[in-house]
Amino acid sequence: QLQLVESGGGLAQPGGSLRLSCTSRESLEYHVIGWFRQAPGKEREGVSFISTSGGRTRYADSVEGRLTISRDTAKNTVDLQMDSLKPDDTAVYYCASSGPLGISDFVTMRAEDYSSWGQGTQVTVSS
Repeated sequence: QLQLVESGGGLAQPGGSLRLSCTSRESLEYHVIGWFRQAPGKEREGVSFISTSGGRTRYADSVEGRLTISRDTAKNTVDLQMDSLKPDDTAVYYCASSGPLGISDFVTMRAEDYSSWGQGTQVTVSS
């Protein structure tokens, strides 16, 4: 299992942007990576996912067109660019990784397919 570390959370105004980053001491290259979030009193929600190849991504309907997930193999990070933020985006954001896989366009949105989880980073959208 990977030890994942998230960074980049903080306070943003509605309409603003934040960039979250997920990294590990081990290579992320052979792991599908997902970003999930959980707001107080709400169930965990999967928001964005990227294949090992980086060639396929998936987004929750609630964030489609506003969030962009990407891999930076050189930096060993998976980043989540968050634009046009809304108060409803306020949550703790977690990155998660699958077990080791080959390089492919496979991507899953099911939380049960992710075996390693970070500690989370708080995102607050408020004026």
